[in-house]
Amino acid sequence: MAYAGKKRWRGLVVGVLGLVLLSMLVPLLFLLGIHNGFQGYGSEQPNSPTHTTPIIINTNSNQAEEDHVKRVENLVKQLAPPIFQEILKNISHKAENKTKNQVTVQNNEGGKGFPAPPQDVPQSPSLKNNSKVDEKVEMIDYAKGGIDESGKSCELKFGSYCRWRQEHKEEMKDSMVKRLKDSLFVARAYFPTIAKLPSQRKFSGEMKQNIQELEKVLSESTTDADLPSQIGKKLERMHAVIAKAKTFPVECHNVDKKLRQIFDMTADEANFHMKQSVFLYQLAVQTMPKSLHCLSMRLTVEFFRNPVYDKESLASKFNDPALQHYVILSTNVLALSVVINSTVMQAKESGKLVFHVLTDQQNYFAMKLWFFRNTYKEAIVQVLNLEELDSRKLYLSLPVEFRVSFGIGAEARTEYLSIFSHSHYLLPEIFPNLEKVVVLDEDVVVQQDLSTLWSLNMEGKVNAAVQFCSVKLSNLMKRFTGENSFDKTSCAWMSGLNVIDLVKWRELDLTETYRRFVNEVSTQEELNEAVALYASLLTFKDLIYPLDGVWALSGLGNDYNIDMSAVIKAAVLHYNGKMKPWLDLGIPKYKVFWKKFLNRDDQFLTDCNVNS
Repeated sequence: MAYAGKKRWRGLVVGVLGLVLLSMLVPLLFLLGIHNGFQGYGSEQPNSPTHTTPIIINTNSNQAEEDHVKRVENLVKQLAPPIFQEILKNISHKAENKTKNQVTVQNNEGGKGFPAPPQDVPQSPSLKNNSKVDEKVEMIDYAKGGIDESGKSCELKFGSYCRWRQEHKEEMKDSMVKRLKDSLFVARAYFPTIAKLPSQRKFSGEMKQNIQELEKVLSESTTDADLPSQIGKKLERMHAVIAKAKTFPVECHNVDKKLRQIFDMTADEANFHMKQSVFLYQLAVQTMPKSLHCLSMRLTVEFFRNPVYDKESLASKFNDPALQHYVILSTNVLALSVVINSTVMQAKESGKLVFHVLTDQQNYFAMKLWFFRNTYKEAIVQVLNLEELDSRKLYLSLPVEFRVSFGIGAEARTEYLSIFSHSHYLLPEIFPNLEKVVVLDEDVVVQQDLSTLWSLNMEGKVNAAVQFCSVKLSNLMKRFTGENSFDKTSCAWMSGLNVIDLVKWRELDLTETYRRFVNEVSTQEELNEAVALYASLLTFKDLIYPLDGVWALSGLGNDYNIDMSAVIKAAVLHYNGKMKPWLDLGIPKYKVFWKKFLNRDDQFLTDCNVNS
């Protein structure tokens, strides 16, 4: 008992002495200014690391990121005026001393030691929440971005640069090329000042030679792999030249002039790339993809190896007005297959469906073989070469799309208006025995049964189409003639899904009416597409029967913001616009409705890597 009491007495004495020592150290630390290192950790600091979500930064960061940080710091130092060089050196020296003076403290939870942060910066919890004893502890490396430019930790100051840099860390590529460009930029900024010094002509010539050497290297190299083997020595010589140039007084207006030149060059380069991207985009959407070209060529070659002949037993059905006849103008066998497959899959009675495909001489044989190899339930397909049908040797023209922009400023919008082409006005002559047809574009997908369209009462109209009221006919006509013959409330109409009364068409002789309007506009040297638009609008004036909007939904080839509920409810999806679903540029969330009707089992699709 006596020994235990003596032990407790010793512990009390040690505790009292410790308190006395701490009471002396605190004022001393305050007077020395070390208290500044604890700024920000008062009442705001959590009591335990388990109450916060610390930002953990791995000390083994990528070498690429370190190169990026060093590159930025070196560039800042290079551009700094000479008067600030000593200040920068003192700051760097001070930071190195603080890093060396790190101490090891004991972790109360796991019993393992870890380096404490420098005393000049606020402490940030360095352990993960609810960490276990056996887990490896990751440290916050304050020397590599743990604190931002204001001295506050990334965790405490939301939105700081160092925190953004950690969240958006990217691997730096071609770091040597970037360093060369930075050095060249600094040398160009100093050169005008050196060139004006009469006593430094030799040094000015040396500096000019180094600049020209780097310019030549960068004109031939865009990546690190393109750089010559001796580029390291060239860069060292340039750094030595820059170091010597910085010993002379700098004229600020020269640096300002160089910065403005760099800004102008960057703006011109951005404008060039923007125009280039627009051109490449147009080229991509107007050029047939390699896979589709392969498919057409393979089918054509195979057709001539094993010629396909029409079955005479189907000839009577092609001209039977009691059946449901669909007409499609296309040169794309893949798109055409999706249109026919989706229509047949949704039809209640596929045996009543007859598809008439109008194509050109180049794709005729490929389509003949494709529809001979592939069947669509009980529906039948007739492939016709338009160039052989018409004695005037007219070439096939697909529905014409026009980009129409309206609105001002932020409210400006761009829509694509699809309208009949010259070839559509040959339908009454090509199908003289038919009374009604449904015309589909090659960029549509059918999601519902269309049989009710055949019993539609069109009230004496010729063309049943979905109206496109975003574009007013009165505004369009003013662009052609300067006059307005339409009502201000009249809406444009869309191709894609059109019910055509061929009997009424022949009675009114709309084909001849269309040709007359074409001849009138052609004398004004207008574009062919513009002629089709102008003539079509006048030909079908007061002859359009408006279909309900749920029948066809347009814009899936240009508008990213279409409501998905409307897409699901629409009977026909129209991918009008430049981003067609068979292109890589197609909008992904809409392409799935098109892809599900692809016949992926066909061997030619596999061989040509179509939509794999």
